[in-house]
Amino acid sequence: MSKGIQNPKTTALAAVLAKHESSVLAEWIKEMAGATRRADLMNDSELRTQCSSVLTLLRDGAESGSSDIRTAPWHAVRELLTEISRTRAQQGFTPTETATFVLSVKKPLFNLLRDHAGNDANAVASELWSTTELIDSLGLYTSEMYFKSREELIRRQQEEMLELSTPVVKLWDGILALPIIGTLDSARTQVVMETLLENIVKTSSRVAIIDITGVPTVDTVVAQHLLKTVTAARLMGADCIISGVRPQIAQTIVHLGINLLDVTTKATLADAFAVALDRTGLSLEHALKTA
Repeated sequence: MSKGIQNPKTTALAAVLAKHESSVLAEWIKEMAGATRRADLMNDSELRTQCSSVLTLLRDGAESGSSDIRTAPWHAVRELLTEISRTRAQQGFTPTETATFVLSVKKPLFNLLRDHAGNDANAVASELWSTTELIDSLGLYTSEMYFKSREELIRRQQEEMLELSTPVVKLWDGILALPIIGTLDSARTQVVMETLLENIVKTSSRVAIIDITGVPTVDTVVAQHLLKTVTAARLMGADCIISGVRPQIAQTIVHLGINLLDVTTKATLADAFAVALDRTGLSLEHALKTA
């Protein structure tokens, strides 16, 4: 048996909630008036449902006598607060507003706990302190889950933005183009390679043009990422052409001593497309006639 269960710190809280849950609910909602309540993000019915669910599970956890929210009796409370934190992060609540949602239940509880303890000053102090520790722990847990939810949301958005920023365009039968705009780092290179390889397989393309017109600078790291992408495409049976090599980028590549001798490079996408047509056995004139 855990230390928290051996020491019944929350039985008074359980008794108060069992007897006065409806009044605690009303006072708690009243305490959240204003910015914390955020009527623009959540309607009164949804807020009341969340508060009622928290109080019910708070009472169940308190009945165990444990004030350690990491223990089994508090599992349902943790799950509920995790879900509340996740939805509030998506709805646009701030971390302060989300934590205050839990912390604002203190005042209505304290008033009832004082009445419950009567004239015993030691009992009042003990019960208020135990409840303070418990509610603070739940508030901190809610903040932690909020930030985890935000991090997950940001990560998913970044992945979606990476996918949107690396579109593969079919220029002709057997010819793909991958325009890259912005800086090419390790994470984005992985997305670029996966997207390109998937489309090479899907379209059975023989030539892939990687256009770097929108890449502001090419340093050693960016060049290495480009070479990795070219190598991966070649392993899938597709020849690669790099287009958009501007004079400044060409000078930088020479200055850095980057070896792109075995990679076909062109100044413009149009030049690269002409080469790609030739490698697939077509001429630009023939392509225009059959378009």
